[in-house]
Formats: sequence, C-alpha cells, structure tokens
Amino acid sequence: MALLTGPLPMVPVDGLGPGKEAAPTVVALGGGHGLAASLSALRLLTSELTAVVTVADDGGSSGRLRRELSVLPPGDLRMALSALCDDTDWGRTWRDVMQHRFASAPGTEGSLDGHALGNLLIVTLWELLGDPVAGLQWAGALLGARGRVVPMASVPLTIEGDVLSEVDGRLIRETIHGQAQLAVAGSSRNVSDVRLLPTDAPACIDALNAVELADWVVLGPGSWYTSVLPHLLLPELRDALCQTTAKRCLTMNLSNETHETAGMRAVDHLKVIRRYAPELRIDAVLADPSVIDNHGEFEREAAAMGASVLLGKVGSSTGSPNHDPLRLATLYRDAFGAD
Repeated sequence: MALLTGPLPMVPVDGLGPGKEAAPTVVALGGGHGLAASLSALRLLTSELTAVVTVADDGGSSGRLRRELSVLPPGDLRMALSALCDDTDWGRTWRDVMQHRFASAPGTEGSLDGHALGNLLIVTLWELLGDPVAGLQWAGALLGARGRVVPMASVPLTIEGDVLSEVDGRLIRETIHGQAQLAVAGSSRNVSDVRLLPTDAPACIDALNAVELADWVVLGPGSWYTSVLPHLLLPELRDALCQTTAKRCLTMNLSNETHETAGMRAVDHLKVIRRYAPELRIDAVLADPSVIDNHGEFEREAAAMGASVLLGKVGSSTGSPNHDPLRLATLYRDAFGAD
C-alpha cells in the first residue's frame, strides 16, 4: 500500500550555463565499493548520471533483509546513493545517516545488529510505494543526489559459479552458490562458469532505457565476478549494452589480487569480459599503469575488443588500492573528450 502520495520529488541538478558544452549522459554499472568509486569521479563531470546496480548480494544486512522480507538486496543501492549525495552539509549528513550501521551493546545480540539504517529506509520506501525505482528516487531526493540509482533487475538475483580445487592430486569441480561465498572462493581456487539465477530474470526497464539513451556506458571497477560480470550475464541487459549507440568504457581495478581474482593478471580480466560477452564492443579501457605487467599484451587484448587503452595514475595518494575521485575523473574526461 502507498502512504506517500503526490508526484515524485525531482532531484535538483546544476545548470550548465552559457558557453559551456553539454555534459555527457553517462550510465555507470557495477556494485559495492567499485561502483561508488566510479560514481564519485563521474559526478564531477556530469549530473546526467544513472547508476545501474547489481542485486545479487546475499550477505550481511542486505542478505538478511532479502531473506526475511523477500525484497531486492538494498546495500549496493544504498552505497551508490551515498556516493551521489549533494556536496553540502545536508547531503553529507544524510549520507552519514544512510551509511550508519547499528552495533549492539557488548554481550547483547540485538535484531538491528549489523543493519545499515539506509537499508531499512530504502526497504521502508519500497513497502510504502510498491515500486523499487520510485523508492530509490525518494531516497535520492533526501540526499540531493546528483543523478539517479536503479537496480539492474526487477527481481533479486542469485549468482553462482564453479571452482576447481585440487584434492589428492585431482582437480575437483564444485559449485559455489551465492555472492557472499563466491566473492571469497577465488582466494584459493579458480573461479569459472559464473551464472545468474533465474536465467530468464527480467532486467529493470529503467536500466534498459538509460543504457539506450546514454552517451557513455561505464563498466567497472569492482569485484570482477560478482559486481562487474553480472551485468553481462543478464540477457536483456547484455543485449542492451551490445546494441546501444553509446560509447563503452571499461575501468580496471587498482589491484589484481582480490579474493575473487587471486592469481589473475590485468589482461586476464579483459579475457573474462570477452569470454562471457564476445559480441560486446568496448571503446576505451582505463587503467593505472601499475597494475599492468605486460603493456603490449594488454593493449592487444583491448584492441581485440575494439578498445584503445588510456593509462593514468588514478590511485589514492595514500597508496591504498582505492581510486582517487579527481584523478579518475580526469581520466574519464580524457576518454570522453577523445570521442
């Protein structure tokens, strides 16, 4: 039942002003911290920005709400909204409210323990409005978000994959079910044959429309198998990404040694994209030169996807494997300007 009535709130955006070129319309796809990194950079270039977010999370607060209330997992959606918050005291305060996570008193196991308040707020809006996209728009208005956030699919998804383990000198194939488990499986075993369930899940129509109308589509950075790849495993969304007239940009991670991709090189990340979506053309691959061990091999693999490689120092000055928003925005600007 819908207790909130009237027209949906509009998120204010800055005018371009006379003499300025129109900002590009950009769609960023991913989930978790990786998508938040790209959004934090892209928001410096345009307010015509849509985040398309994975909905396969089954761990932590999101997993509990998904199981108990049969809703989309809200955590990655919350993080995307927080990354787009208005850069004012109002926006930053509500961002901190959304990101606040409850912790029970020592020795107490409370029902709210581990829940992020923003997850509860988003699910509340969904229950009141009966529409996930509308609920996210209301939440975005609360933060003064520069852009909008939509789920990649209309129903919760489950991601699973096969891993190879060596037992007594023999390779054993095992199926890992669920994003939370698959995200750490690659730390000691090779991940292969990743898939989404249900196989015929419908993509969110707002996500498909955004991809169709974009000037640029940005995929990555993020957990390669559980945040980046799922967008190419959903048939309707993969078709939209292949058919759009938008340019396509792939953003590489700052570290190849994640739990999912232990032992993989940067070029192997490109090969994963080609394996699961061989028909997808990429126009630009953005990477920090520190993660590429063989530049010639990497450029040849990118060229096989149709892409040129743009290199730039985009890591944090602290040396942590986190993208610096201003540095990454500069590299995005160079890519978009080369169009």
